[in-house]
Amino acid sequence: MPNLKREQQKLLNLQQEGSLNRRPQDVADELFRDPDFFDPHDLVQVKYEMLRRVRVDNLSVSQSAKSFGFSRPSYYQAHFAFVEGGLAGLLPQKRGPRRAHKLNSAVMEFLERSRADRPSLVSQDLAGMIREKFGLVVHPRSIERALVRHQKKPR
Repeated sequence: MPNLKREQQKLLNLQQEGSLNRRPQDVADELFRDPDFFDPHDLVQVKYEMLRRVRVDNLSVSQSAKSFGFSRPSYYQAHFAFVEGGLAGLLPQKRGPRRAHKLNSAVMEFLERSRADRPSLVSQDLAGMIREKFGLVVHPRSIERALVRHQKKPR
């Protein structure tokens, strides 16, 4: 019973880290038949072993990718991520925008002018004005963060 609880905790940890392999059943490589060390649920370990099989064991990219439940393009993505970032490069990256992509320079100029003309405007008001003028839906908190970042920039 304690082993089951430990396994459940490990799966929960992998999920929280974003490194839970969503298709562990697709990992057919013989190394992962040993449950004491190799875990098909651990996406980083699976990707690393896939890369190692090609580099060290001279398996073809196609064979290795298939054996670990990946496509050839996924193999190459993992390979380049590993070359660029080492083991940490194999960690899944957060999806979605990395910055305030809607708040381009034209929108930021509009915000600065609007705030200068009417200092009493709050981010909720500014969000409505952006929606009217640019047709963009921007969360008021995103506007607040962008304005703070914009004020910190040297002019």
